[in-house]
Amino acid sequence: MRELRIREALREALAEELERDERVFLIGEEVGHYQGAYKVTEGLLARFGAARVIDAPIAEAGFAGLAIGAAMVGLRPVVEFMTWNFSAVAFDQILNNAAKVRQMSGGQFTCPVVFRGPNGAAKQVGAQHSQCFEAFYTHIPGLKVVCPATAADAKGLLKSAIRDDNPVLILEDERLYGVKGPVPDGEHLVPLGVSRVAREGERATVVTWGKGVAPALQACERLAAEGTQCAVVDLRSLRPLDHGPAAESVQRTGRALVVHEAWPYGGVGAEVVDRLQRECFGALQAPVLRVTGRDASMPYNKTLEDLVVPSADTVLRALRALLAY
Repeated sequence: MRELRIREALREALAEELERDERVFLIGEEVGHYQGAYKVTEGLLARFGAARVIDAPIAEAGFAGLAIGAAMVGLRPVVEFMTWNFSAVAFDQILNNAAKVRQMSGGQFTCPVVFRGPNGAAKQVGAQHSQCFEAFYTHIPGLKVVCPATAADAKGLLKSAIRDDNPVLILEDERLYGVKGPVPDGEHLVPLGVSRVAREGERATVVTWGKGVAPALQACERLAAEGTQCAVVDLRSLRPLDHGPAAESVQRTGRALVVHEAWPYGGVGAEVVDRLQRECFGALQAPVLRVTGRDASMPYNKTLEDLVVPSADTVLRALRALLAY
């Protein structure tokens, strides 16, 4: 077991898969000579060469379409978006080609392509660069969507995504790239569509993913110091969604709080709430509550930005309200 930053864990996964399978290649803006906008691809150009680590022009629709075509004829491309906000330019390619080609060809083509990059708010990058895209993409049949919260999951999920024969979107987080965590030695795969229990507890269950995991754990640690133990379930994969561990936990605790950074209206959190209230209705002792980002465009001002994004304090307040029912 080693301590790696999330960016290092992602880099290790990419290097191992490039080494393992000659069909894998990377493409995106600044992935090569600049070493990656967030240094995830640092050193890979020198190691694997310009034929497999390709610097693309500022043309997301173009290089996303190129990657989808390459995947259809047997290669396994990994596309880096400098931010998922820029994927909006390539939305037609992802929606109408990557997600649909297998079905519309009657299975004659597969599309083993990975799209990855930072999702959600960073630090004062403005409203147009601070959006969470999980609700957009989980809505589309044919896509798989994962949100790693730890270094081990970042590595294991990326490796599994590259080996999958379907398009997989990995929504990372710029503010987590420097966070360290233990990563197993040797081959490490995390299957897509399997959630994990990040913390055990019997009073309430927090269901979250990605950036929401850290503030959820911090809030639960503060409650534990007062003698109240709450569980945290990290979904890890949003499509396919493994809600079994969350439902099992809520059956025991009788209370559930869903935490995510994205806008509340029509979000993934609403889907999770729906499943929990249907499957755990008899066990619930309180309504299922949510902590989300504010239903507004992200402000640039740092103080206002901090108020918009869920924090350990907002999760703690919601848990206290939930426990008071």
